[in-house]
Amino acid sequence: MEIDKAIRESDDRRLKTKYNNAIYVIQRALALYSTEEVAFSFNGGKDSTVLLHLLRAGYFLHKGEHSCANGSLMDFPIRTIYFESPSAFPEINSFTYDTATTYGLQMDIIHTDFKSGLETLLKAKPIRAIFLGVRIGDPTAVGQEQFSPSSPGWPPFMRVNPILDWSYRDVWAFLLTCKVQYCSLYDQGYTSIGSIHDTVPNALLSISNSSGSKENFKPAYLLSDGRFERAGRVKKVSASAGRLFPANENGMANVDSAQNRLLTASIIAVGDEILFGTVKEQLEHSLCKKLHSIGWSVSKIAVVQNDIDSVAEEVEQRKSTNDMVFLYGGVGPLHSDVTLAGVAKAFGVRLAPDEEFEEYLRRLIGYQCTGDRNEMAQLPEGITELLLHERLPVPLIKCQNVIIFSATNVLELEKEWDCLIESTESGGCLVPLKPYSSKHLTVHLSDVEAAHPLLKLCLEFPDLYIGGYRESRQGPLVICIKGKDPARVQSATEALRKKFDAGAFS
Repeated sequence: MEIDKAIRESDDRRLKTKYNNAIYVIQRALALYSTEEVAFSFNGGKDSTVLLHLLRAGYFLHKGEHSCANGSLMDFPIRTIYFESPSAFPEINSFTYDTATTYGLQMDIIHTDFKSGLETLLKAKPIRAIFLGVRIGDPTAVGQEQFSPSSPGWPPFMRVNPILDWSYRDVWAFLLTCKVQYCSLYDQGYTSIGSIHDTVPNALLSISNSSGSKENFKPAYLLSDGRFERAGRVKKVSASAGRLFPANENGMANVDSAQNRLLTASIIAVGDEILFGTVKEQLEHSLCKKLHSIGWSVSKIAVVQNDIDSVAEEVEQRKSTNDMVFLYGGVGPLHSDVTLAGVAKAFGVRLAPDEEFEEYLRRLIGYQCTGDRNEMAQLPEGITELLLHERLPVPLIKCQNVIIFSATNVLELEKEWDCLIESTESGGCLVPLKPYSSKHLTVHLSDVEAAHPLLKLCLEFPDLYIGGYRESRQGPLVICIKGKDPARVQSATEALRKKFDAGAFS
C-alpha cells in the first residue's frame, strides 16, 4: 500500500509516530464498527485529505494484505459525506469530485446545513461513527477526544478524530512525504480554507512584487510558523464598510472607572524545594512590591508542593476569591512540573496540545521538544490565552484570571513582569490602578506604649491601612500608613505625630 510504504521509508520519526497513532485509532474504530456503520466527512481541505489517505492505509492494514489484494486505489468502501455549499471555492468542489473519481469514493452529497443533513443521512443509513479531520486548535476541537460522542441536540453518533493531535507541520509533512494530490488553492498561498466570504491568501506567504502586477503567494507548505495557519481566515471588508471596531474599543474603556477600585491578587509558588528549605524564596517579595506599585492588594501568598491536587486545590480557592492569581514554579518537562496540570484540574478541563505554544518552544529549544507527545506544549484546553511580547522567547500563559510565570529568579521575573505591564498598556489583562501612597514612621516605643494610640488612629482613619513591625525585637517600631488618597495618608501621619512626644520619633 503506497501510503504505508512512503511513511515506513521516511526518516521523519515524528511523522512516523503521528501516523502510527492515527492508524491505531482508525483500526480501533474499524474493530468496533462494521464498514457499513462508519462514514468519513470530506470537505476537500488539507486535513480531510490527510484523513482520506490515513483511512485508506488503515483500512488496508485492518483487512490485511491478502484480503485487499494489492491495496489498489479503488479499494475503499467507507462511505464519504460531502456537504456541498454555494459559498465553497470552485477549486474545492473540483478537487473533491476528482478525488472521489480517483479513489472510487461512495459519495453522499448533502446540500443542506451540516446538522440537518446528518439527521437525514443517519435516518437512512446505519451509520454509528464518523471519521473527522478535526485538529486541536480548530474552533470545534474544544473538549473532544479521539473518540467523542456527538454533542447534545445532534443526532447520535461517535466522532472519531485520528489526527486530533496533529500540527500544521505534521499535515504538510504527511502530504509531501506521501506525494498525494491536494487542492490547488494551497499552492496559491491559502493556508486554511473556509468559504469564499471569509478566506484570503495568507499575507505571510506574499511574494514582494516591485512591478505592481498581480500579487503572488508562495505555497502553503512554506509557511514556517504554524501559529499563523488561520491568518487568512478573515472577513473581506470593502473600503466603504469602515472600521470593524470603533476606534475607542481597545480593551481599556473601563480603566478610568477601575482606578479607584480595590483589586486583589494571590500569589502561589509551586516547589518542594521551597518547602524543604533547599531554596530561599525571593520571587514572592518582588511580585508583592510590583503589584503594590500598580495599586493592587495581595490577599495571600501560598507555597504548595509539586503535586497536581495541591496546585489544583489552591488555584480553585484563590481564583474565585481574587481578581487575579499569579503562579510560578513547576513549569517544564520534568515529572515534578505539574503546575499546568493543576491549573487545568482547577478549571475542570484537560491538557491539550497547543500548536502555537509548540512553535515557540521549537524556536527556543529546537525539535528535541517535539516528540509524539510534547508534554511541554500541553496547555489547559479552551481557557488558555498566550500573552505575547517581542522580548519574551516564550509567551506568558493566562488561564482566565490565572497568570503563570516561567521565571526562576528575580531578574527573570522582572523581565516577564515588565512585558506583562507593557501589554497592559495596549489593552492587556492587568489593569493599573491608582497607586498606593504610604508613609513610614520610626518610633522608639514599646508595643504596649504604642498599642492604644494606634488603635485610636485606626478608628479615626478606617479607610487606611495602619500597621507596625520591627526588624528585630530590640529594634525600633516602624509604623506604616498606606492608602489610595495621599491627603488622607498625610492627615493620618500628622494625627499620629500628635499622639506621641516628639522625642519618640527618629
